[in-house]
Amino acid sequence: MEWLDNDNKKKDYIELITKVTNRFITQFDRDYHASLELLSKILDRRDSYTHSHSKNVSKYAGAISKKMGLSAKEKDIVKHSSLLHDIGKMSIDMSILQKKGKLTKEEWSEIRTHTHSGAEIVSRIKSLKDLAPTVLHHHERYGGGGYPFPEMKNGEIPLSARIVTCADAYDAMTSDRVYRKALPKEKAIEELKGCSGTQFDPEIVKAFLLVLDKGEESE
Repeated sequence: MEWLDNDNKKKDYIELITKVTNRFITQFDRDYHASLELLSKILDRRDSYTHSHSKNVSKYAGAISKKMGLSAKEKDIVKHSSLLHDIGKMSIDMSILQKKGKLTKEEWSEIRTHTHSGAEIVSRIKSLKDLAPTVLHHHERYGGGGYPFPEMKNGEIPLSARIVTCADAYDAMTSDRVYRKALPKEKAIEELKGCSGTQFDPEIVKAFLLVLDKGEESE
């Protein structure tokens, strides 16, 4: 019953990650955002190919939310949840995360558990529970067919998650990964446009393109 052993190990690991994260946040409570940034750096360093990924996603997502005129609370949720959007990957074996070859069906299924695991972790921590919906849904697709809920689409997906989805994909495309080299900015922009309305919210793509055109992602 290896599957049962693995499931129990994952539950134990999620419990451990939750305790460590909660203790970390509590100790650095004087500066909430700085503590999340530091925690995201620790998470990203687990995989050399995603170094600074969470900070980049937060930068892009924050610029998008500003361009869209979101409220201060909404902008905070976007920025903070994007820093921890991949925290669930802490429960995924490194051999899968850094595999250079094609992933098996079982390995893809394991990768996709990170949204549920991440949402479970942050929902258990009082100061982070508002981030759970974004962490859970950041791999949904605007036109449906994403995960963990392929039936979700359009406005059913939280706005914050739709923003992080777009920012996450752009940074992934423009960064070197274990399985491919980074795409040029121009090619990544073509991908954003081409997937507008299917993978990405058209209004978010529109706002993001304005951000990139004006160089506002670095502000």
